[in-house]
Amino acid sequence: MLGWSINLFRIRGIQLAVHASFFLLLAYVGYEGWREAGPTGLVWSLITIVAFFTCVVLHELGHSFMALRYGIGVRRILLMPIGGMAEMDSIPRRPSREFLMTLAGPAVNFVLAALLGAVVRTFPDEISYYTLPGLIYQLFIANLVMGCFNLVPVFPMDGGRIFRAILATRLPYLRATFWAASVGKVLALAGVLLMLFWFEPAHYLGALLFLFILMAGDTEYRAVRRREMEDAHWRAMLARIYSPPPPLPPPLLER
Repeated sequence: MLGWSINLFRIRGIQLAVHASFFLLLAYVGYEGWREAGPTGLVWSLITIVAFFTCVVLHELGHSFMALRYGIGVRRILLMPIGGMAEMDSIPRRPSREFLMTLAGPAVNFVLAALLGAVVRTFPDEISYYTLPGLIYQLFIANLVMGCFNLVPVFPMDGGRIFRAILATRLPYLRATFWAASVGKVLALAGVLLMLFWFEPAHYLGALLFLFILMAGDTEYRAVRRREMEDAHWRAMLARIYSPPPPLPPPLLER
């Protein structure tokens, strides 16, 4: 499924790609804009969604540039209707590195929100939706929401990874991942129920997002557990191969 993508361009060697389903989102957003305000609504809706996903790309670049600083390769950033994903060669096992690498994404959103907020303060109280001030105001709110939402401790979102990094300072890496994933499952399931039954009308895209996060967290925990078992197996094999031979018994003395 993740292979159905289109490559756009590279940023410092990192491939930026969009999933094929992303164009369905563009079509839906454009159609809703057209229904509301005709051609003007169509154009501004598409501009808004492209600007929003530009902020998503900057968020993922925050993660990616910090990863490159630690020598971790980043293959690509993939944009999907539910957000973005930086595909890295590995996740650092050192808690401090994972903490900083994960925090870099929301930090970008808060910096953008601060810059946009300074501009928003100069606007009048009444702002029209289909204007540049209206777009800037929406991006200001979007970056605040994106930064805060990503800090919710739902593994493998940023908040869940930060939670794991904190746990890993006291627990073995696999155990820390287990607890981060377990807490994330509970919160993700609560998010699905909230989106379906709290909001009126139901927020199906939000429910799908939390469902995806729930499955992704479980998948990553299983991958970490499998990797730990494989590492333990090979360590045991090497220990048997390179262990020193048992000492020879003392020679028998002849009389």
